[in-house]
Amino acid sequence: MHLEGSCHCGAVHFSLESDSPYPFMHCHCSICRKTAGSGGYAINLGGDATTLRVRGKKYLGIYHAVMREPGKRATRSPAQRHFCVRCGSALWLFDPRWPHLVHPHASAIDTPLPRPPDVVEAGLDFAPEWVDVPRGKGHVRCGTWPAESLQEWHRRHGLLSG
Repeated sequence: MHLEGSCHCGAVHFSLESDSPYPFMHCHCSICRKTAGSGGYAINLGGDATTLRVRGKKYLGIYHAVMREPGKRATRSPAQRHFCVRCGSALWLFDPRWPHLVHPHASAIDTPLPRPPDVVEAGLDFAPEWVDVPRGKGHVRCGTWPAESLQEWHRRHGLLSG
């Protein structure tokens, strides 16, 4: 599926091809929450990194999150969280450990996205008390990260394209 996205102020526009365009996961971890908002609509889409086209590159910033885990020394993530330096919009994540993938933020996509048949509520161990996390049918709850990958989720539902 062809996806078009942009930042809020319009300085950055991007496009890419995605074989996994269903926004299947809400991540409530502190990194997603603090860099992309509390809704958890961060890196829940997958795309082909070779197809990423960007207009307004001079307005891009990159943030490497600091990973803080109890009992471990803090480390800087190699993942590159791209954002607009003018308006602060979170745009996509690229991780050099998986160079063929790019993860656009669903919140930055302007193309109508398909509605997922169910949603994974991830990182619940890190969700603050004030966040109203959906429950019930159609919501799979995970304390940390789900065992099933984005691609596996799409494949299981028969939604992997391309």
